[in-house]
Amino acid sequence: MTIYNFSAGPAVLPHEVLQQAQAELLDWHGSGMSVMEMSHRGKEYMGIHAQAIADLRELMGIPVNYKVMFLQGGAHLQFSMIPLNLLRGKASADYVNTGEWSKKAIGEARKFGKVNEVVSSADRNFSYVPAFNTWQRDPNAAYLHYTTNETIGGVEFGWVPDTGDVPLVADMSSNILSRPYDVSRFGLIYAGAQKNIGPAGLAVVIVREDLLGQAAANTPTMLDYKIHADGDSMYNTPPTYGIYMSGLVFQWLKKNGGIAAMEQVNIAKAKLLYDAIDASNGFYNCPVAKADRSRMNVPFALKDAALDGDFLKQADACGLLQLKGHRSVGGMRASIYNAMPLAGVQALVNFMHEFAKQHG
Repeated sequence: MTIYNFSAGPAVLPHEVLQQAQAELLDWHGSGMSVMEMSHRGKEYMGIHAQAIADLRELMGIPVNYKVMFLQGGAHLQFSMIPLNLLRGKASADYVNTGEWSKKAIGEARKFGKVNEVVSSADRNFSYVPAFNTWQRDPNAAYLHYTTNETIGGVEFGWVPDTGDVPLVADMSSNILSRPYDVSRFGLIYAGAQKNIGPAGLAVVIVREDLLGQAAANTPTMLDYKIHADGDSMYNTPPTYGIYMSGLVFQWLKKNGGIAAMEQVNIAKAKLLYDAIDASNGFYNCPVAKADRSRMNVPFALKDAALDGDFLKQADACGLLQLKGHRSVGGMRASIYNAMPLAGVQALVNFMHEFAKQHG
């Protein structure tokens, strides 16, 4: 039986990547060492590190005036590092509130300065993206922060806010590499790796160089972007194996047509699943506004919540794993990141159809 893992993160990795990592586990390219054993200053690992950065630059079209950093602490640590580094003497920053991850970023930023919540979708239980013309921005804000895809609520921005000269900061943890972005429109992009890049333990930060070197005076050394940028992400020992695995994912993406090709697959996967939900005559429903539905994380509920347990049990028996919704919202959630094949979504849709026939 084929197993399909719909976990929101740590999430499915490409099968070919796992096979390559397995083949190279004990002896990387004849070096006699596993990547896990290598000195991060040795020529073998330095080559892996440089190639991963180069491949990410190529995939995303990252301009030369941006630094790419591989850091630790996940997106959670970035919630603190961003205000420490980007307030740059200003009193406040703008934040868009579209769900749980936005709220976490806002809560942490308030420890370092004033947060102007420019807009919130709490009025409809975080089920949509508020129109740009409703945002109440602070003209003196140091930057504007938003979450491109809310993993828990399944809400995704299909557009990029135009903030003019104000640096735009984006948490792309759950949809980075799934669709093309013009990096030059952003001051900083960050993403935890464990959803669409690689294993847990790594965060990717892409930052425009002119925003470096202005951290608050009391910023700990390890939280200063310039320290990591100047040290090529090697101020301390980096998460070497996570970077290696992420590099294999970058190579897999390149071999499969890059981000533009991956976007088309993601569109097809999402359409297949949402169409099945919408055609179920109410047996399944998705609470998210159709225009703002995520291509990566699809939350849905059964008409009768008493059937949730049977749904999950039968799905597990069919090899469809990790479909339980986040504890804060309940229901179901299928995360269909880049590494989830179309066949996996088709298997889920077939199961949902049969389950609805049995219990409808």
